[in-house]
Amino acid sequence: MPSVLATAYENMDIIVADNGSTDGSVSFLEKQFPQVKLICFNENTGFAKGYNRTLMQVHADYYAIINSDIEVEPGWLAPIISLLEKDKLNAACQPKLLSYNNKKLFEYAGGAGGWLDSFGYPFARGRVFDVCEEDKAQYDTTERVFWVTGAAMVIRSNVFHEMKGFDEYFFAHQEEIDLCWRMQLAGYDLYCCPSSVVYHVGGGTLPRGNSLKTYLNFRNNQIMLYKNLPWSQKWWKIPFRIFLDSVSAWKGLFVGDGGYFLSILRAHFSFLKWILFRQNQSVFPEKKGGKPAGLYKGNVVWEHFVKGKKYFSQLIK
Repeated sequence: MPSVLATAYENMDIIVADNGSTDGSVSFLEKQFPQVKLICFNENTGFAKGYNRTLMQVHADYYAIINSDIEVEPGWLAPIISLLEKDKLNAACQPKLLSYNNKKLFEYAGGAGGWLDSFGYPFARGRVFDVCEEDKAQYDTTERVFWVTGAAMVIRSNVFHEMKGFDEYFFAHQEEIDLCWRMQLAGYDLYCCPSSVVYHVGGGTLPRGNSLKTYLNFRNNQIMLYKNLPWSQKWWKIPFRIFLDSVSAWKGLFVGDGGYFLSILRAHFSFLKWILFRQNQSVFPEKKGGKPAGLYKGNVVWEHFVKGKKYFSQLIK
């Protein structure tokens, strides 16, 4: 919070949305940071619905959505707003995301801007699966990307509401990638602005390896593919993706991680249940003429695990 308050940008309000916390966060904020506005809910409705409910109450040109485990540099916001102001089709932007615990490394949740492979696997400039590169200014160019991280996203408010916000059925995980996909299909552009830098702790809500996190990631990824891919692709890509997920699940079981196996199995059944009974609870893209950037035409699983390509620069030449 002290770093956010030190942001060198005059025309802004700082609002904390409390999603039904039980750890004393609200009383701490009221005592230590009385200048910060609070919007409180009495239950945890997840990242997606929590932000949707909050931003319905916030009137601004832009929303800077940042996680509670983010530390920002004083000048992080101005270059992003400047980039978005250049064109009304520039809908959302992220800063360069570095690790709070090792500020020389890119951070898992977004690196220098997110990409997606043709089977729905997300990766980023500076991060491929679990390999986070050292930041040597190799990705310091401002470029269009496929997705911007939900840990530190600046988005036009009118576009956020035009897209009907995050898909609340996702609850948490990959809802920002889904939103970014829908924005691009509607003709908007997304960017990473590396001259803006923030630091992310990561795993503050659900740590990596958590069974619920695994379940949500696999379930939501399949729902996202079904919603956003054209029928000419989804009929074969989704079954192939389920096959790849199953291989990963069995691998986990063979190394003794039964929780990982069960989480993926549960995700597959939940995806089928969503197709049969719950589709009307999700937000589908209304416009589909846009051409997304940051889409890798190959299979990043094959390139990374079989061919040994660890870094983004080895994939995108």
